[in-house]
Amino acid sequence: MNDPAVTAARGHGTGAWPLIHAERAALAADLADMTGEQWQTPSLCAGLTVREVLAHLTAGASLNAVRWMAGVIRCRFDFDKQVAMRLAEQVGRTPAETLERFRRVVPSTTKPPLPAVAMLGETIVHGEDIRRPLGIRRAYPTEVVTRVAEYYQGSDLVVVAKGRIDGLQLVADDGPFATGSGPLVSGPTLALVMAMTGRATYCDELEGEGAELLRSRCRTV
Repeated sequence: MNDPAVTAARGHGTGAWPLIHAERAALAADLADMTGEQWQTPSLCAGLTVREVLAHLTAGASLNAVRWMAGVIRCRFDFDKQVAMRLAEQVGRTPAETLERFRRVVPSTTKPPLPAVAMLGETIVHGEDIRRPLGIRRAYPTEVVTRVAEYYQGSDLVVVAKGRIDGLQLVADDGPFATGSGPLVSGPTLALVMAMTGRATYCDELEGEGAELLRSRCRTV
């Protein structure tokens, strides 16, 4: 069966939104048969369960720039407080409601004041924050994770990524992504993306003289 994300990535002149929608749909499908106990699994985001991370993704797909700024002002520019407030709005009373709320935003093009490719990065990175602790593996289209890697290598918006890889050369061994200069870090594109965004566990999949330095720059997020 064709992966809709592959079709979207290879479409002529496609933007990020078809990719975002495809990745959201894939995540919703992966979580369709979760047990109550699984929903309480700690995610790769410190202090959050996989259910709460999914609610965070729903919140991001429900906030336009005006509502986002209103929340920031309400929280007195405490961005962590704003994230927690919006997550609480979307988590619902039960895991089934949490998942249903996420399903409803799969086709959404609403976003905070961020580029659409940042939303694609959020979807993939937080999708992995959920999947990895649950033992779920997704074979992401190379075109999609490469696009996300190219975005993060030049940005510290939302999450420090550009700064984390400063002075390192990153080279994917499963696609065309390559950036930087310095001690080499090589491995799967997805592992490079996740390490760039601070997920140290993915450094186990990376090799090269710069891998341990990158690991030291990662932290639980």
